[in-house]
Amino acid sequence: MVGSVTAPVGALSCMPVKSFNPVTPSRRYMTVSSFSEITKTKPEKRLVKTKKKTGGRNSNGRITARGIGGGHKQKIRNVDFKRNKHGMVAEVIAIEYDPCRTARLALLKYEDGEKRYMIAIEGQEVGGKVMSGPEAPAENGNFLPMAMIPPGSEIHNLEMTPGRGGQLVRSAGSAATLMALIDGYAQVKLPSGEIRKINEKCYATMGTVGNSEHEKIVLGKAGRRRHKGKRPITRAVAKNPVDHPMGGGEGRTSGGGHPMSPWGALAKGFKTRPKYKPSNRWILVRRDGRPMKQR
Repeated sequence: MVGSVTAPVGALSCMPVKSFNPVTPSRRYMTVSSFSEITKTKPEKRLVKTKKKTGGRNSNGRITARGIGGGHKQKIRNVDFKRNKHGMVAEVIAIEYDPCRTARLALLKYEDGEKRYMIAIEGQEVGGKVMSGPEAPAENGNFLPMAMIPPGSEIHNLEMTPGRGGQLVRSAGSAATLMALIDGYAQVKLPSGEIRKINEKCYATMGTVGNSEHEKIVLGKAGRRRHKGKRPITRAVAKNPVDHPMGGGEGRTSGGGHPMSPWGALAKGFKTRPKYKPSNRWILVRRDGRPMKQR
């Protein structure tokens, strides 16, 4: 049943994607990761905790997020986004799978024996060395202030506030570009195309997030989506008028109404970003390529 393993030509560091022979309709387009880069199958017990399922319900038991429920049991990995053991060299002792994110994790062992997780970068292998802090060399995998990173470098796991830990650019295959350092701020081009100013004291990890082949994975069947804890949602135009503003119609005519929520809030045709949002002052170019108007 298992078919061939395909990888893009010339991308030696990319992880291959496994395809299947079309013995069933769902197998025809299904692709899965080969997990060939994984070197350790069980996580560190001290670095995980059980993920509690909510089913989309709040503390009152009411559903506030539809389409959530079921799914496979998961353990949350305690990933070190701050990497505050500055000046201490850590060795990569394993590459692991994380069910709660698209990227892989690298298990680090520091010189004092402590183990921590970090997001694995593209091409990272067991036995490699990484470091964090202002004195760390400007090499892939190291976590250092943006003021110490050469302009033009690819970075990820960016801090937005000094000392808070990485918050931006953490998904598989993503990377931002450090464009310039001007007047105490780093101008960073995010994967969305937005150019934003960030304090040059904020830290970032050099390199690209690994598992870039994740975007080529095709679920292929509804069951795999259910394993992820995502339930199907009925189309609005297939409902009755009592259940949705876009429901009903003689002969069940599809469409005809403006896209909106079940409670009548319009879903398209208006701007959703506040006009005077405080963070606008840090955005130089919007994701659509237009310069942000400073007020």
